[in-house]
Amino acid sequence: MRIVSYNVNGIRAAIKKGLIDWLQTYPVDVFCVQETKATPNDIDLSLFTNMGYHVAWYPAQKKGYSGVAVFSKQKPNKIEYGTGHEMSDFEGRVIRVDMGDITIINAYFPSGTSGDERQNYKYQWLNEIQSWLHELQKERPQIILAGDYNIAHREIDIHDPKGNKKSSGFLPEERDWMEQFLATGWTDSFRFKNPQSTGAYSWWSQRFPSVRLQNKGWRIDYLCTTQIMEKRIVSASILPLVKHSDHCPIVLEIK
Repeated sequence: MRIVSYNVNGIRAAIKKGLIDWLQTYPVDVFCVQETKATPNDIDLSLFTNMGYHVAWYPAQKKGYSGVAVFSKQKPNKIEYGTGHEMSDFEGRVIRVDMGDITIINAYFPSGTSGDERQNYKYQWLNEIQSWLHELQKERPQIILAGDYNIAHREIDIHDPKGNKKSSGFLPEERDWMEQFLATGWTDSFRFKNPQSTGAYSWWSQRFPSVRLQNKGWRIDYLCTTQIMEKRIVSASILPLVKHSDHCPIVLEIK
């Protein structure tokens, strides 16, 4: 099973930039999209259903903002929208799909770049999602948590660790959360398969076009699995040459 996670930074814009053409040439079993910035009524869903995809979509209540969607070749046994936390659900941040013994969570973690209020909410959200996942694990132990986490975990995951010590997404508190989260029984699939890989980034600032050309990026997108699933991981990779967004797709293949 090939699972792809991709923050498309607006699915309508990504489609205009060739997203569908890419999907037709790169077979994906489960396609987890963050930041759709749209409702299902805003696009022609047949673009996906004609490729054999079942669609699960959770938009934000605010127009043109946030939102997640999962496109899967296998029909899910169960789809659950949100986590029951009001603000997170208002912003359309989490969707769950069950397929057989595997649960895939597609999550768009908040960014704290717009100021202290959102940074504080980000910390609140991190605690909420972790508690929600902890309860879910009791019932569904084999989980994949796909998404844009908006956190670069270690210095190897960012092009300029010294210059970004005080930047949201690389703050000590955020990195500490990521460290303890993984220590509670989760595996960062990319680092599991590529422990020493450097320059492996999934997001580049759009402020300066040269940033991506020079690969001055951050790895803030992840496909983490519960540790019980480690033996099922075949490969994990990043596709920086795929360009429909300021992010790029990340890939996990499992048995």
